[in-house]
Amino acid sequence: DNIYRIQNVAKIIANIDVFTSFATVADLNNYVKPNINDNNKLDIKNGRHPVVENIVGEENFVPNDTYLSDDENIINIITGPNMAGKSTYMRQVALIVIMAQIGSFVPAKYANLTIFDQIFTRIGASDDLISGQSTFMVEMLEANNALRFASEKSLILFDEICRGTATFDGMAIAQAMIEYIASEIHCMTLFSTHYHELTFLEDKGLGIQNVHASARVDNDHLVFEYLIKKGRSNKSYGVNVAKLAKL
Repeated sequence: DNIYRIQNVAKIIANIDVFTSFATVADLNNYVKPNINDNNKLDIKNGRHPVVENIVGEENFVPNDTYLSDDENIINIITGPNMAGKSTYMRQVALIVIMAQIGSFVPAKYANLTIFDQIFTRIGASDDLISGQSTFMVEMLEANNALRFASEKSLILFDEICRGTATFDGMAIAQAMIEYIASEIHCMTLFSTHYHELTFLEDKGLGIQNVHASARVDNDHLVFEYLIKKGRSNKSYGVNVAKLAKL
């Protein structure tokens, strides 16, 4: 009898510990209570990345909005230069969703979220050489897993996918993925790419919208604004980023 009583007390204390931790973090970092909808809508105002913000300081982090919905844009194609914040932006959306669904307040000014059944990501580069799988093969396997198992209630994040092959091969695969998600899966998706040619998909009536991570050149110096704005980027500024690396 005492064993069960001790275990039950331990569970209650564990729950209290979790909820007080949520409350402490929310208070210290100005998080807000998210609203939950059943309209298949994701609406985030001034969303932030909780870890990056904690490192650089709230005053230095640039917040961004995100809007995806069934009846408007279900997919955002994100263009813009490297280092401009595309990956941070995509990750912060996933973290806000996860934090909301585990019962935490979230790093945003306002958040109205649907409930997602799964989150699929293809971010970063990795290989599995022991199994004979190159970086591109691992990428294709992970993309296939998302396309095969995602439902209309899932969230997909594809970050600069299909770069590890010939340009037109990569564009063809990337375009096919976007069109398949839009027409067959119909789930909310953030798809960042340097293939600016894919931005024409916004005009196909598939619920696809172009957004971009903004940057500008001042006196031959690339300046990142870290703002996600509507519309496509005019270029990827690859030469400018290489110059930042002293190349």
